[in-house]
Amino acid sequence: MAKFRSFLQKITGNFFGGFSKDIGIDLGTANTLVYVKGRGIVINEPSVVAVNKKTGQVLAIGKEAKRMVGKTPSHIVATRPLVDGVVSDFEITEQMLKCFIDKVNKGGFSFFSGPRVVIGIPSDVTEVEKRAVIDATINAGAKEAYLIDEPMAAAIGARLPVQEAAGNMIVDIGGGTTDIAIISLGGIVVSRNLRIAGDEMNEDITRYCRDEFNLLIGEKTAEDVKIAIGSACPQEKKMQMAVRGRDLVTGLPKEIIITAEQAREALSRSIRIIINNIKTAIEETPPELVSDIMQRGIILAGGGSLIRGLDKLVADQTEMPVRMMEDPLTAVVRGTGIVLEDIEALREVLVENQHEKSLR
Repeated sequence: MAKFRSFLQKITGNFFGGFSKDIGIDLGTANTLVYVKGRGIVINEPSVVAVNKKTGQVLAIGKEAKRMVGKTPSHIVATRPLVDGVVSDFEITEQMLKCFIDKVNKGGFSFFSGPRVVIGIPSDVTEVEKRAVIDATINAGAKEAYLIDEPMAAAIGARLPVQEAAGNMIVDIGGGTTDIAIISLGGIVVSRNLRIAGDEMNEDITRYCRDEFNLLIGEKTAEDVKIAIGSACPQEKKMQMAVRGRDLVTGLPKEIIITAEQAREALSRSIRIIINNIKTAIEETPPELVSDIMQRGIILAGGGSLIRGLDKLVADQTEMPVRMMEDPLTAVVRGTGIVLEDIEALREVLVENQHEKSLR
């Protein structure tokens, strides 16, 4: 009887599974990306949700919600449900995931069977945080939820031979966290996870403008400065940018001109911490793997790696070749997609925690 039940589950799973779309999710602090098996990346939205505090109603998710940040009345809050790469608001995260899963399954027969979902998470999250992500995904409509460490997913997305007995080093600088990992034989040998990444760099610029110019600026303005003129080392082209905010002395609007040199000075603290941790990770790596990394180089991924000159500075400080992977912003979600395409062959790279809905 047990064998027949197992056989029946397999047959019905294969049949009804065809009506749902297996998806990979990069559940990032700044952006959530969704990969659909056979279709590629179909959603790339900010991880922001706008909620009416009076009614508890979700008003907007993604790009529409991000446009509201800093511009809402007191009863509407545009918030990020993830902080430093982990779930801080379970219910809002669940609603955001449900919105994205529903978009993917729109027009399908998702009432028969939800999708299998592979989700990228930071490398040092606790069991409680893992369970929060899994539960939110299952409650959002997934049939099965698998977790994969973000640096592992990024390495797979970069097409590194992660299952071979060879050292691969990846530095994934996201919005909330920076993951540094040395990977070999399908596992992470050495890892360091920092709560210093793109968001902290924005804070650095906000702090610099406040301390140097008595100017209070918003998060979006700080991010615009980082993207437009931020750099890790001196650049040939001289750049500057007009920045508007509120004068902390008079309380009135004020505009200043910030140069690339000043932006680099503002970002230097976070960049220095990231590079010091890269060097520490190398020091903790077995010599044979270091030898491999010297040949293969350090791979940079994530939106934070797009800071001008960061690859050059890391190469100078570590005395190792460094290269930026193609399209670093989508590295993790592309890795989850590759895992989805052949989940049995790559099952060993998944985090062991997994949950599946029981058959009714």
